[in-house]
Amino acid sequence: MAQALSLARLALGQVSPNPAVGAVVVKDDTIVGQGYTRPPGDAHAEVVALRQAGEAARGAALYVTLEPCCHFGRTPPCSRAIITAGIGEVHFAMTDPNPVVAGGGQRELQTQGIRTYTGEHESEARQLNEAYIKHITTRMPFVTVKFAASLDGKIATRSGDSRWISGVESRRYAHHLRYVSDAVMVGANTVLSDDPQLTVRCCGGKGGTVKKQPLRVIVDGKGRTPVTARVFQQPGKTLLVLGRPATPEERSAFNAASAELLELPLGEGQVDLKELFRVLGSRGITSVLVEGGGTLLGSLFDAALVDKVVAFIAPVIIGGEKAVTAVAGDGAAKIADSIQLKNMRVEQMGQDVVVSGYVGEQICLPA
Repeated sequence: MAQALSLARLALGQVSPNPAVGAVVVKDDTIVGQGYTRPPGDAHAEVVALRQAGEAARGAALYVTLEPCCHFGRTPPCSRAIITAGIGEVHFAMTDPNPVVAGGGQRELQTQGIRTYTGEHESEARQLNEAYIKHITTRMPFVTVKFAASLDGKIATRSGDSRWISGVESRRYAHHLRYVSDAVMVGANTVLSDDPQLTVRCCGGKGGTVKKQPLRVIVDGKGRTPVTARVFQQPGKTLLVLGRPATPEERSAFNAASAELLELPLGEGQVDLKELFRVLGSRGITSVLVEGGGTLLGSLFDAALVDKVVAFIAPVIIGGEKAVTAVAGDGAAKIADSIQLKNMRVEQMGQDVVVSGYVGEQICLPA
């Protein structure tokens, strides 16, 4: 199962809104076939592994990170392929929370005399597909907040300079987070101060080529983002979300820049963030990486819309009352009301320390 999980990680960033799944066929203690989920419309992990195994699959054991599907979608059900291949037993790490599966795959296999086992490495499997789990059960994307800050919690100096607080290793990992996310989101202040590209510039496949760029989402309540910003000149799609109606001139200019405009006013130049995530979820966006700035992050925390936090803490002190903090918004009035991260992980990355954890219910843990 550990090998199946390793294979599943290779599918992250390329198969959404499908889950990233890995499968291994074992016969006489030897791996005879293995594979991972291909992009939507192509073969699932089980089918890839069974094709590689061929006749050796008959009587073998199949290890897969998610319960095999039993319904027709873009591809035929994997349960049928497993039965046809003559597999003797199936081990899967977790039940598929998709309502059209949810134990159905296991039942179909059992009715055909195939032994099934579940629960091995379940926590790891759930964490790997935490975005899929949330989206398939709520139709909302999994929201991860990422920021790089100094030891005193600053993400920029009083002049707005922020390059670079974190080290090379941390920035490389940040690109990995973009790579495995369906969308990358920032606020208008970040675009105005940093003029970022918001693209993945590493973590590609063979030859270093990045097959997919995440959707770039700019949250701009007052409509201050210039059409000349670098974000509109990059490969991939950009969505500009306004908190007020767009003017005809803006529509024409952003249309010429191949950018989509979305109006979601909440009032007083603010964007309805909850509705924004509903819209993204309805479009098949399962995961959103929010990279700042402090105003947007504060609004998301205040609205209880954050699922996970990844914080890069650099060994520097910036200081200054006017230096920019990582999270603004209203915040907690009392320490007892502050957000406590759960299932935390702390690791060193170069000279930085990376702290990650979950807010609220932990999707990655067994239900």
